[in-house]
Amino acid sequence: MATSFDYSPLFRSSVGFDRVFNLLENAQRARSVSDWPPYDIVKTGDDSYRIAIAVAGFAHDDLDITFQSNLLTVTGKKQETAAEAYLHRGIAGRSFEHRFELADHVRVSGADLKNGLLSVNLVREVPEEMKPRRITIETAPALGSTSSPAQIEAKKAA
Repeated sequence: MATSFDYSPLFRSSVGFDRVFNLLENAQRARSVSDWPPYDIVKTGDDSYRIAIAVAGFAHDDLDITFQSNLLTVTGKKQETAAEAYLHRGIAGRSFEHRFELADHVRVSGADLKNGLLSVNLVREVPEEMKPRRITIETAPALGSTSSPAQIEAKKAA
């Protein structure tokens, strides 16, 4: 059984460390959550990724994807049908929730469900003002004249 810690007293005396405490809290919460259903994270290009989650048995309406403040949440809740009487139930259909902490400037570009795989496509778009840019160094003529600079000598004390 996981024990929950209250980090709020530490928030009062810290400036700028709130994200660190949130990451600690999320890591503690992630430890207690199972890894079902299995998923893959695939790099599909230089700045594109795909999260593929095996959701066999879940319909389109049973799944929910939300993205807010760099946190992608995929939730599945299967609708139970009372009319069916199972003799053996080997296909898991329990509810799940996966949380993915995404990096800055990563957004969800789309999602699709095909053959029991839910694919969530991600793209990283760094704004132009944050991309590194090359600065050219220009040579400027010396001040005063176009000839070689004059040497200034110090006067000797008498």
